[in-house]
Amino acid sequence: MLKKIATRDVRLGMYIQAFCGSWMEHPFWRSKFVLTDPADLRLVHTCSIQEVWIDVAQGLDVAEGRAALDAVESPEQIEAVQGLDEAISDRLAVVSMQEELQRASRIVNSARGAVISMFADARMGKAIDKEVARQVAEDIADSVTRNSGALISLARLKTADDYTYMHSVAVCALMVSLSRQLGLSDADARKAGFAGLLHDMGKADVPLEILNKPGKLTDEEFAQVRLHPAYGAKRLREAGIKDPVALDVCLHHHERLDGKGYPKRLSGDALSQMARMGAICDIYDAITSNRPYKAGWDPAESLARMARWVNGHLDPTIFQAFVRSLGIYPTGSLVLLSNGKLAVVVEQSKTSLLKPIVKTVFSTISNERVVPQLIDLSEPTCRHGIERREDPAKWKIPDLDALWSGLPVAER
Repeated sequence: MLKKIATRDVRLGMYIQAFCGSWMEHPFWRSKFVLTDPADLRLVHTCSIQEVWIDVAQGLDVAEGRAALDAVESPEQIEAVQGLDEAISDRLAVVSMQEELQRASRIVNSARGAVISMFADARMGKAIDKEVARQVAEDIADSVTRNSGALISLARLKTADDYTYMHSVAVCALMVSLSRQLGLSDADARKAGFAGLLHDMGKADVPLEILNKPGKLTDEEFAQVRLHPAYGAKRLREAGIKDPVALDVCLHHHERLDGKGYPKRLSGDALSQMARMGAICDIYDAITSNRPYKAGWDPAESLARMARWVNGHLDPTIFQAFVRSLGIYPTGSLVLLSNGKLAVVVEQSKTSLLKPIVKTVFSTISNERVVPQLIDLSEPTCRHGIERREDPAKWKIPDLDALWSGLPVAER
């Protein structure tokens, strides 16, 4: 039997089935375990979660004189019970970029820790905690629903050391955003996000010295990397993850329409829509991210390069939807305006892909920094437009990411 009890009534020997609240509010990446460590008990008592579910069939019951708040007869019922305390309308209300950035930043940081923990468990031979993975994917999907640009843009700001873990977070968000642009249902968008989060779990079976190698891989090393889709699908099945979308994207996100991908060299109609989506999201985040062997490309430059790979490699219809989901000039892109000023894109316009909201940062006429000014290029009264995208490396503006996000950004 499952019982809901007050957090203050939790004691050693209890089997924690679930915490009643967001996974970000408690300090454990796993939500199902026997509580045996006094230090963990202190963490439970001091976290912001007020109630937990315990399984009295696998651990101690509530102490004599303490009453349970609720009870259910089977583990299956807990899914219906969880979430009732959270106001869904508030959780998913559409908000502005600036409103969502703070919340997205917290989600990104917590998701990073959860993914690091999942990879660490996998390398030690433990099964992936699918419940934690679902919770992470759900919170990412919620953020993308509130404002698609915030979390996607923040997830791009990863360090080279963080790439393997943050790549999973970024692809999750990109898959949700792309799903919505394609008009898929909310349920399918969330399945796509879950698949994106887990698509690279097979890299836990690739030696770290190969994953983090600063130079070009040898043929033998690349052959090991090419095994990660199959490794990942195996790990998902071992964790009891039977979701066909997650398994499909994990196994086939490196396939190509022309049959030159891996691991099975599938082509054309043999590749599902979700697998094609996964390939695009995976590539975009990879080329915009700093890696041990190269610096990431600017978002707008990355889309321009990907457009050249559409014939034979990427699905053109899905790629067009992907561009629409990010904007012609994605958030964080550096552009030259018609008035001679450099500006960074801070948010997409609701009316035009070519006219985002930007923040001026530099004058090419006076060759000096300017006081940042926010300009909505889509406003009817705006007299300026974008002349072209610019390479941030050429202009050496060190705080560019902080300028568009309004948040302190770690050195990449």
